[in-house]
Amino acid sequence: MRAGSFGKLTQDKENTTQVTFHYVEGHTETFTIPMPAQEFQDEVLNLLNQPWLIFHLVDQTVFICTSRLVKVEVKPAIPELQGQGIFSNSLRVSTMQRAASGRLPMST
Repeated sequence: MRAGSFGKLTQDKENTTQVTFHYVEGHTETFTIPMPAQEFQDEVLNLLNQPWLIFHLVDQTVFICTSRLVKVEVKPAIPELQGQGIFSNSLRVSTMQRAASGRLPMST
């Protein structure tokens, strides 16, 4: 890595959003969008109401049918989303945590 390139890498990460699509068929696909999470947040609900999303990559264009999605994950988190059907301060429970529930006391 060249001198000074770490700063560019960090800056690029701050100005990008990673989106993972989980399809009905069971596979996933992840894209990095050159857009800060704050800007993506302003468009995300409108985007999910579109029948198709289009991603232009270096070597191809990908069309995604939003009706075939069962889950969309966004990194970094966008906690500023507020409203009906949005649950703030949620925690994901792992399989290990569910299996241990009731057998071992869980500290909070």
